[in-house]
Amino acid sequence: MAACVILPSACDPQRYRDSKQLTHEQRLILADELRANGALIGLGVVAAAEIDRINILQASLRAMQLAVTNLSVAPDFLLVDGRHPVPLAIPQQALVKGDSRSASIAAASIVAKVTRDALMEALHQQYPQYNFQRHKGYGTAEHCRLLRLHGPCPLHRRSFRPVREAMGEENL
Repeated sequence: MAACVILPSACDPQRYRDSKQLTHEQRLILADELRANGALIGLGVVAAAEIDRINILQASLRAMQLAVTNLSVAPDFLLVDGRHPVPLAIPQQALVKGDSRSASIAAASIVAKVTRDALMEALHQQYPQYNFQRHKGYGTAEHCRLLRLHGPCPLHRRSFRPVREAMGEENL
């Protein structure tokens, strides 16, 4: 999951910081504020099977590319979180730890996390045995325990070591 956000002038850029430093409730409030203030938001999602096929870095770049192309207007310039540019013919700058250096990257991080959390809560209804509503698909001890107990479902990345271990393929 990736997001691209163009902040409107009505937004106070000082309000947006690294989503990992915010509580779930703070992220929800800020994401709602972005939408209410007219932020332009594009989302990009890459499925587990594609991540397994092309690798996590390429899938992250693909999700970012989709997020940019899903904006309602084409941006003039991109600030990208990380070391690698997005494969698009748009001028851009990659920023390591960008979510702590740029309000628009922080806003995109918040939107992506809120959207991903909501998706995982919805997927919990389909696969309640994995308790996605609690750990949101992250590799927590509980998630790994449930993987070993139930084996992976179609949502799990086969290239993720705990999934391979749960499948008895730890040497792949």
